[in-house]
Amino acid sequence: MPVGKTKIELIKGDITQTNVDAIVNAANTTLLGGGGVDGAIHRAAGPKLLEACRKLSGCLTGQAKITKGYNLAARFVIHAVGPVWRGGNNNEKEFLNSCYRVSLALAKEYNLKSIAFPCISCGAYRFPIELAAACAIETVKIFIEDNLQALEKIVFVVFSDRGFEVYNNLLKKESEEH
Repeated sequence: MPVGKTKIELIKGDITQTNVDAIVNAANTTLLGGGGVDGAIHRAAGPKLLEACRKLSGCLTGQAKITKGYNLAARFVIHAVGPVWRGGNNNEKEFLNSCYRVSLALAKEYNLKSIAFPCISCGAYRFPIELAAACAIETVKIFIEDNLQALEKIVFVVFSDRGFEVYNNLLKKESEEH
């Protein structure tokens, strides 16, 4: 789905294999690796990623920091710390939106042309996939409208069939409305 000159894609698969300038890591506040997407990215990137992350002194929820991609296809990893879902009354949506905004701003700052996002906060942090996908797509759309020439391609990479279905339905609906 193109928005302006930016192409938005949806892929079901492994984000560590995505050929883009930067992949976004659904990181925890330590940035030192963990389970799910975070662990997979750290394993695929190799030990130099952990060394680089140690030097960043962690990251606050809703924020993001950038490192090289090391052994990944992507040149960079943007480590975004999503919120833990606590029922929806603790600014979870605002923190999640911020993850996407800050990650996109870092991509723009580093003159990157393509970025891939996982389903931030949808694994161990239990953010409902329907709400998370809507936040992701809306935040990306607003960024593109405000930064028309910044990125050529934004990819949502989902691992589960359910995640793919949710993103696909929302992207189709968005495309039909425009």
